Amino acid sequence: MEQNVYPYILVMAGVTYLIRMLPMVLFKREIQSTYVKSFLYYVPYACLASMTFPAILTATGSIISAVVGFGAAVLAACKEKSLLTVALIACAAVFITERVLQFVV
Repeated sequence: MEQNVYPYILVMAGVTYLIRMLPMVLFKREIQSTYVKSFLYYVPYACLASMTFPAILTATGSIISAVVGFGAAVLAACKEKSLLTVALIACAAVFITERVLQFVV
């Protein structure tokens, strides 16, 4: 059963283009409201967090190691460590927790 994929690609391209083009058409002047500016500033971070957080909890062997890794990452990030350092600390925390849980359970 072979379907023509080109209509799907065209629709996807059109929707993506509209989402990116509409703000430029609707807002001709610079946004002056500090509330709206601050809201728009945090939207990418909120979207990234909402997509990433569920995967964090299901990416490891147990929810316990996931929470420990997430906590280690949050603590390292709060101490303003680099992205690579935060990722390595989270991975190490998960690895150690998984090994400890093997012996405990």
